[in-house]
Amino acid sequence: MTRQMTLVGFMQAGNVTVYSGSWRYPSADLSFLSMEYYQRIARTLEQGKFDLVFFDDRLAMPGIYGDSVADAVRHGARPVKLDLTAVLGGIVGATSKIGVGATYSTTYYEPFHVARTFATLDHLSGGRAAWNVVTSVNDSEGQNFGREAHVGHDERYDRAHEFLEATTALWDSWEDDALIMDRDSGEFADPTKVHEVNHKGKWFRVRGPLTVPRTPQGRPAILQAGSSGRGREFAAEWADLVFTADPGLAVAQRHYSDQKERIAEAGRDPEAVKILPMAYAVVGETQAIAEEKERLFLDAYVHPVASLALLSEVMNYDFAKHDLDDPVTAEMTEASSGIRGLAEGVKRHLGRDDLTVRDLAAHRATLLQGPRFVGTAERVADQMQEWFESRGCDGFVLAATHLPGAFEEFVRMVVPILQERGLFRREYEGSTLREHLGIARPGTGH
Repeated sequence: MTRQMTLVGFMQAGNVTVYSGSWRYPSADLSFLSMEYYQRIARTLEQGKFDLVFFDDRLAMPGIYGDSVADAVRHGARPVKLDLTAVLGGIVGATSKIGVGATYSTTYYEPFHVARTFATLDHLSGGRAAWNVVTSVNDSEGQNFGREAHVGHDERYDRAHEFLEATTALWDSWEDDALIMDRDSGEFADPTKVHEVNHKGKWFRVRGPLTVPRTPQGRPAILQAGSSGRGREFAAEWADLVFTADPGLAVAQRHYSDQKERIAEAGRDPEAVKILPMAYAVVGETQAIAEEKERLFLDAYVHPVASLALLSEVMNYDFAKHDLDDPVTAEMTEASSGIRGLAEGVKRHLGRDDLTVRDLAAHRATLLQGPRFVGTAERVADQMQEWFESRGCDGFVLAATHLPGAFEEFVRMVVPILQERGLFRREYEGSTLREHLGIARPGTGH
């Protein structure tokens, strides 16, 4: 079969997309506290034959900027985050094919809780569940869970590795044919095929077995976003989809090659793991219309303080101590590896070394952390095709500039062109997410 794109819709269960000004766009739907809002978006993506819709999550309001949530609340900089269990349940009831995924942290949850949540979702969705694994490091989140300090970078990945070992063992604790349900004999399940886990590690103790039988996918699909060396190693071992943020094609091609090599070294099939950069599409009936829409997104609807509130949260650094026109100094970049990496990316994008805090804020506000495809539907399809065919990616995690319009326009205008070119499916050929992705159902090892 000809290689085809994987398309994932990126969502947040709240008032904004990743783009902090999205709620201000005139046609944006602000009914984000209703279930119909999320069901409508999911149905749109399913109409477009997307593989998956998944939700990012944070467990706190942005509160690092000025040591207060006030500016985040005032400017709508992601102060709303609904519980994803309920949101995904509503989506599952409104759709039949599209995969459904959520972010759960290995820092604030326990393996049994995560294993049961996603096994339940996989059953109730008929095999469409995915877990986006994150290793949280944010102070605001920690303060909501009674944590005074976070473990170091490598220790977070050590903990996450053990978390995955325990979670997958729980998913595998029921064999596929353990359920008997013989009314006449009264035998419900075969106890020789339901296994205790008895995991005893540095971070976790888990007896098991899981209280949810083996799921349609065997295990829910795993997403992971890690750009550091350790993050890429973790993704190589565990991820079915690797979520990246490479702003340019050349950078993406190097990342793609490196990640695929790491996957092979981990003893897995590189073609079975999808590398997916976050991308934005601004589609217009003409090139001029698309460019004007982009200008509005960049210039009209983003408050710089909203951007700094979100940037402070991502970098775990309080930018309120600086004016917008302060230069980005070595002291700042030494305070956070995230700031250092962001600054290097902005320098490459702007083609100059003298950056200000305003430049960093604009980068965060205007969606420059991933490719942005702007133009007519044909032009957007051309750009996506170039990235895909030149092995910069296996598809895209498509984020929205505004909702639901950005997804509706993409599905109506761009998807048919990708389908005509043989780059994307016309129909779902299976019913589970693993079937959409073309990846095998794992065995239990028992």
